[in-house]
Amino acid sequence: MRIGIAYNLPCSSDYELMVNEIENILKDEGYTVTLIPVSENFLERIKSVDFVFNLFTQGKETRQILIPSLCDFLGIPYTGPSAYTHSLCLNKTHTKILLQYYKIPTPPFFLVYPDERIPKNINLSFPLFVKPNREGSGKGIRKESLVRNKEELKYMIDYIHKEFQEEALVEEFIEGKEISVGILGNKKNLEILPLLEIDFSELPESVERFYSGRVKEEFGEKTKYFCPARIDKNIEKSIKDIARSIFMYFGLRDYARIDVRVRGEEIFILDVNSLPLLIPNYSDIVKMAEAKGYSYKDLILKILNSSLSKE
Repeated sequence: MRIGIAYNLPCSSDYELMVNEIENILKDEGYTVTLIPVSENFLERIKSVDFVFNLFTQGKETRQILIPSLCDFLGIPYTGPSAYTHSLCLNKTHTKILLQYYKIPTPPFFLVYPDERIPKNINLSFPLFVKPNREGSGKGIRKESLVRNKEELKYMIDYIHKEFQEEALVEEFIEGKEISVGILGNKKNLEILPLLEIDFSELPESVERFYSGRVKEEFGEKTKYFCPARIDKNIEKSIKDIARSIFMYFGLRDYARIDVRVRGEEIFILDVNSLPLLIPNYSDIVKMAEAKGYSYKDLILKILNSSLSKE
């Protein structure tokens, strides 16, 4: 089988490491591997393979959508969910609306479009959290994202409108434990990995206690991780049950990550990531797989085999 790896160009050193590691793993398994950076001639290169391992995440409106839609058109199977599922997950408000429809708890929210005024009657309790509606990887999330009054709220909304030219999502901030849920497989073979607790308690006092772009890039070594998470077994079971439901309702496939906050016995879904990064020794889903006893190679082959065995 000829497998193509579709990936970002240009890319960071960590991202390049991920691509190279996956290439070597697939070659070791006997596959013929073609690297397909998404550039001027990538269409012809995709047509030459039998299967695509999709790592492509660049762009804005079409981020994560390009490769699945193209492969569907060409009849080439690929890892991960369809373009339709990615489009749901890329828009955080659409994600939250769907969660609400299925009665899955998510923080109360409202949306402010560029050139639109903040509603006079907010009906949410401060502190609030403000972030771009259609970005990922911590983009637009900074210390000032946590706002405690209307003046700070206006400042952060204006920042997002100016910086990203898109709507600002405002939701109630949930004080509590930050949990990441990793999921592998499909249907009967669905597997929930050990839950990952992200602990910000040892960060400097001046640094925000949530996953901002700065915390991810500058304070990764001071961020503590507990896997499995230090939570009550009943809450753990509830989180896993909710994750299974989300995987089905959203049409996720092969692997995904779901971000959760736990406040007491309350569970709130913050985000659904349909194409989490697989950077060795760094990405959350890699940490969770390691806690289960899976090597990086095990993780990549589980994703591949899940995709190849889709019913």
